[in-house]
Amino acid sequence: MPERSTLLKAIFCTGIPLLILAMPTSWIPLPELTLVQHRIIAIFVMAALLWILEPVPVFATSLLIITLEVVMISDQGWQGFTHTQGNVPLGELLPYQSIFASFSSPIIILFMGGFALAIAASKYELDTNLARVLLKPFGNHIHAVMLGLMLITAVFSMFMSNTATTVMMLAILSPIIATAPQGDLGSKGLVLSIPIAANTGGIATPIGTPPNAIALQYLPEGSVTFLEWMMIGLPFVIIQLAIAWVLLKLLYPAKTARLPLALTGQFLRSPKAYIVYVTFATTILLWLTTQLHGMNAYVVAIIPLAVFTLTGVINKQDLKLINWDVLWLVAGGIAMGMALDASGLAVKIANNIDFASMGTWLVIVSLSLICYMMANFMSNTATANLIMPIAAAVAMTIPAFAGSDTGLTSLLMIVAFSSSLGMILPVSTPPNALAYSTGFIETKDLLKTGLLIGGTGLGLIYLGLWLWF
Repeated sequence: MPERSTLLKAIFCTGIPLLILAMPTSWIPLPELTLVQHRIIAIFVMAALLWILEPVPVFATSLLIITLEVVMISDQGWQGFTHTQGNVPLGELLPYQSIFASFSSPIIILFMGGFALAIAASKYELDTNLARVLLKPFGNHIHAVMLGLMLITAVFSMFMSNTATTVMMLAILSPIIATAPQGDLGSKGLVLSIPIAANTGGIATPIGTPPNAIALQYLPEGSVTFLEWMMIGLPFVIIQLAIAWVLLKLLYPAKTARLPLALTGQFLRSPKAYIVYVTFATTILLWLTTQLHGMNAYVVAIIPLAVFTLTGVINKQDLKLINWDVLWLVAGGIAMGMALDASGLAVKIANNIDFASMGTWLVIVSLSLICYMMANFMSNTATANLIMPIAAAVAMTIPAFAGSDTGLTSLLMIVAFSSSLGMILPVSTPPNALAYSTGFIETKDLLKTGLLIGGTGLGLIYLGLWLWF
C-alpha cells in the first residue's frame, strides 16, 4: 500500500504540470504570457507538489528543478524548447550559467561554513559545553529547555544572520537530542523550535533580516528609528514566540518531562580545541559586527572552513559529514526563485492585481498574503525586493495613507513582517533546511507548524492594524 500511495502521488505531481504545459497560454489568467514563463509556472507547480507530498526525496525534487530549467528554459536547452512555437512569444531564455550557479550561490557557502562549525564543535565537545553554559538557567524540563532554545535563538537572530544563528543553535541542540528517548515527539518539537525562533526573531530589529532593511530603503530617511522599529517588532516577536511555544508543546508532546542533560563537565584544553573555540567565537563576532568590517555573513562563513581544514581540525573524513543533500535542496530553491525573478513572472503576478480598485484593508491584506505565499517558495529577500516597490507605489494611491509617512511605514513593515513568516517547506528558509538536515523532522512537520505559525503571525499583524486604525 505505501508503494501504491507513493506512485499515485508521483503521477498526480507530474500530471498536473503536464496539463498546465498542454493548455494554451490564453487560459492562464496572466497577460502576455511567454512560453518561458508558461514553462516556469508548470515547473513551479510540479516542485511545490513534490516538495509537499514527497513521493521522492526533497533534494531529488531540487535536482529535477535545475535539470528541467536548463533543458526547457535555458539558452543551451533542447532545441525543441529554444524556438518560438506558433504565435506565442518565446520570451528571454535564461543563461544556463545562471541556473548552474545555484550550486555555488553565496547561501551555499554560508551553509558549508555552518556545517564546518557544527562538525568541529561536535568533534571537540564545544556544542555540549555551550549547551551546559547557556541552558543551565532553564533547568532540564523539556518545555523549559525548548523555551530557552527559542529565546536564545531569537535574541541572536535580531542581530546576526538567522542562518548563522541556526547553525550555532543546532550545534548546541545536538547533544540534548541525543539524551531524548528514540522516537520521542518532544525531540521534533525541540528541533522545530530553532528555525521558528530564527525566522521570527529577525523581525524585531531593522537589521535582523534583509526584508526589514529593504523596507527601510523605501521609507523617507528618519521616518522610523531603530528603537521605533523595535517598539513594534519586539512585542510582535514575543507574542509570536509565546504562541509558537504553546503550539509546539501541544503538537509534539514529550514521552518524558525531563531530559537527563549532562550539565557538568569542562571545556577541552588541547591546541586544536583552542583553535575551535577561538574560530567559533571569532566567526560569531564577525557575523555580529558586519557594519564595522564590511564582510557580510557569506564571506565570513568561508573563514572557519579554511581555518579548520588548514589546521587539521577537520580532515578528509570529516568533510564527508557535510549534508550534501541539504545543499542540493537549497540549490533547487535558489534556482526556482531565480527563474521566477529573472523571467519577470514574479513581477507579472504581483502587477496583475488591480490594487487601485480595492479598499484600504483589502490592499493591505492582499499585499501581505502575496508576500507570505511567495516567501514560502522563494527567498524572503527576493520576495521583499519584488513586492516592496509595488507596496510603496500602491501606498501613495491609498487615501488613508496619502501624504502620511506613518501609513507608508505601516504598510511596508507589514510586507516585511509577512515575508519573514513564510516557512512551510524545507526550501522556504535556510533555517528550515538546516533543521530538516538533522533527520529528526519531515516536510509534513514543517508544513503543519509553518502554516500554523504563519497563520497566527498574519492574524497578529491584522489585529494590530485594526487596533491602530
